[in-house]
Amino acid sequence: MKLLDKVKQLPSSPGVYLMKDSSDRIIYVGKAKNLKNRVRSYFQNTKAHSQKIRKLKANIKDFHLLLTDTEFEAFMLECKLIKEIKPIFNKKMKNPTSYTYIRFHQRNTHWTIDLSNTIEKDGSLYYGPYPSKHIVENALQGMKEFLKLDCGNPNKGTPCLNYSLGLCIGICFNEDSRKQYNERLKKMMDFLQGTDTEILQRLKQKMIDASNNFDFEAAAKYRDTLDAIQSLIYKEKVIEFTEANKNIALIEYIEDATLKLFLIKGNQVLFSKKYKTKEENSEQLVEKIKANILKHFKSFSNHSSIEVSNNEIDEAQIIYSYLNSSSCKYVVIDEKWLEFEHQMNIDSSIINTLLN
Repeated sequence: MKLLDKVKQLPSSPGVYLMKDSSDRIIYVGKAKNLKNRVRSYFQNTKAHSQKIRKLKANIKDFHLLLTDTEFEAFMLECKLIKEIKPIFNKKMKNPTSYTYIRFHQRNTHWTIDLSNTIEKDGSLYYGPYPSKHIVENALQGMKEFLKLDCGNPNKGTPCLNYSLGLCIGICFNEDSRKQYNERLKKMMDFLQGTDTEILQRLKQKMIDASNNFDFEAAAKYRDTLDAIQSLIYKEKVIEFTEANKNIALIEYIEDATLKLFLIKGNQVLFSKKYKTKEENSEQLVEKIKANILKHFKSFSNHSSIEVSNNEIDEAQIIYSYLNSSSCKYVVIDEKWLEFEHQMNIDSSIINTLLN
């Protein structure tokens, strides 16, 4: 069958598509809510295609589809396949070592800030992992300049160049500045942990003030720093939510009479199943969902938190985004309900909140 004829017969369902070259090698893995619209777009003649898409298109000789019930499953499957296959045209998700951590390391009387690809047992404090080193560098540099923590040589004994540029508070030559330096660094740590948003508010005001003063270059710089910082905050929220290791039961309606139940813990989907709502009365459906909650979460019962590594951040982010979308409804199942003496106490009203 000719490739364009194959494109015309594509289904409109969610799923994953695998683009292949003349050697039948998978060169790109993508996902779509509507496979027909997404895959067809590659074969349309348009100037809107990027150079990467044009190059990919020139190498596509065939494609294969993997259908899913929901877009969420397509996201998760795409992530899994990219990590396994490592297609040449996929850049994201296939190389966990490219993820970056912000490291706070104490040297003598002051802390230093740098980036690391791994977490070492060296007494340092690590934040991340973050998928874009470029974004992390921009956010970190912006915060260091704003707080005047960008010292060129803290052990120099004389003012560094950054001090003369107004980017350093003087720890390079002034012992009294070290305490202030550590206090400001602590505010940066609190900010990354989400417990202090003062830095964000002050940067926003600086951007507004610069714009009002027609200093658009400075306003644009503050805007770019804010965008990078917001990205870091989002990633920290993802990690914090995932590491809480909650038991999450969620439902997505696929059609009017069909729903799908997902049971998630950490960054793993433990169980999923479709239910035909017209084939069961509401009480039966609630009891079946309750039984699966008890069965599968009890098997993985664990009160402790988990640590999200750079190998797991992609799945964690997909799940977090899905939970915060309008596509599904979810509830957190308390660990105490999984204990034997409390198993009958899972209130049916909690399940009903998912169904209604």
